[in-house]
Amino acid sequence: MTILAAFPDGFLWGTASSSYQVEGDNRNSQWWRFEQQPGAITGDQRSGLACDWWRDAEQDFDRMAELRLSACRLSVEWSRVEPAPGRFDAAALDRYRQMLAALHARGIAPWVALHHFSNPLWFEQAGGWESSAAVKRWLPYVHAVISALGDLCADWLTFNEPLVYLGQGWIRGRWPPRKQSPRAALSVFRNLLKAHALAYHAIHDLCPSAHVGCAKALRMVQPLRASSPGDRFAAWLRRYLFDELWLQATTNGALYPPLGFGHGDALLRNTCDFLGVNYYCRLWTRFSPDPRLLFGREQFKDNAETSDCGSRGPYSQYDPDGLRAICMDLRRYGKPIYVLENGLPDADDDQRPRWLLAHLLSLHRAIRAGADVRGYFHWTLVDNFEWDEGWNLRFGLFELDPRTQQRRPRPSATLYRQIAGSNVITAALLEQVAPSLLA
Repeated sequence: MTILAAFPDGFLWGTASSSYQVEGDNRNSQWWRFEQQPGAITGDQRSGLACDWWRDAEQDFDRMAELRLSACRLSVEWSRVEPAPGRFDAAALDRYRQMLAALHARGIAPWVALHHFSNPLWFEQAGGWESSAAVKRWLPYVHAVISALGDLCADWLTFNEPLVYLGQGWIRGRWPPRKQSPRAALSVFRNLLKAHALAYHAIHDLCPSAHVGCAKALRMVQPLRASSPGDRFAAWLRRYLFDELWLQATTNGALYPPLGFGHGDALLRNTCDFLGVNYYCRLWTRFSPDPRLLFGREQFKDNAETSDCGSRGPYSQYDPDGLRAICMDLRRYGKPIYVLENGLPDADDDQRPRWLLAHLLSLHRAIRAGADVRGYFHWTLVDNFEWDEGWNLRFGLFELDPRTQQRRPRPSATLYRQIAGSNVITAALLEQVAPSLLA
């Protein structure tokens, strides 16, 4: 048997999800209210029961065990835990304890995010993340969750993709609160960063041995024309604003401009025990004189292979080498790296097996070259409600009919089981599933 890629001992294999996308009936969330607005979701679709995890997540935990997975990334829904200011729902916290215990019983380590794009309605009505009191309102929730669940989870994420959340809600204006305000976006950025840092310290105060970080969307932004100074500037600006600012702040405490924190701020410095990477595709930019576009227009290269997103979304272009490049770039921070999201929308599963293998081979090249990558989480196990795209984008290893809640494994589920169960990728597997990659 010819082994092309052997992953390190103890390497984590998992899938990732978020509470709003899988639990169902999250009626106290700002996303539920957003869904009710005509035109907010493609085709005016509704999340409904989603994947019905609130009533029966365990059926999918069984599927994870069948795939031989060792980790599961999920999130806690703030709107369930704290349905009103200062009122914590013991039954909701008990349900999350049941979920985490069920994962442990199957030999699967939970990785829990405290925030994945969803807020309680009362928080939104009080000004949300724009408010100067946002962080003060957030911390009691953090304490309640860690106090209730800390003994069942060693690995925590404060936020999922904070800059995506900011960009979609306050720059592009596609997600709630549907604003286009750089001034408000700056306030949100400062509050999210401070909320992350204070949550990091709170978690370690309550659980000193915890492993705490953040899931950061990274896209290795590149100039469309390497010879163009304008394209290079537009790419640099995007990488700095959406990647470097957060990473520098949470590793060495540096923020330029200081944004009220100052250089080397002790509150921010070393507030990540690992670097969490969410990678879907590389981003290319072409210079534009419009400052509202950050002096660049995003586009794909000509003749690029795209997923079911086509040319309209952030999950589109086939570029597995971007994952290797990101992991190599992150070595400078000296932190362990976990790929916390990677996948594509592919309803008929005709691309996913090859894309999965290509990205894992690219990841293995980074590991061989010295990147300290310790785990990979595929997005996602079962088709879920994809925010403003509704049910149109199908990311699951298992196909879901949201009306009947019936699941059907796609061929890529079997492939992922073979990889996770053996911790290797063989030449025979490539020849069987994606012979074009052997070259």
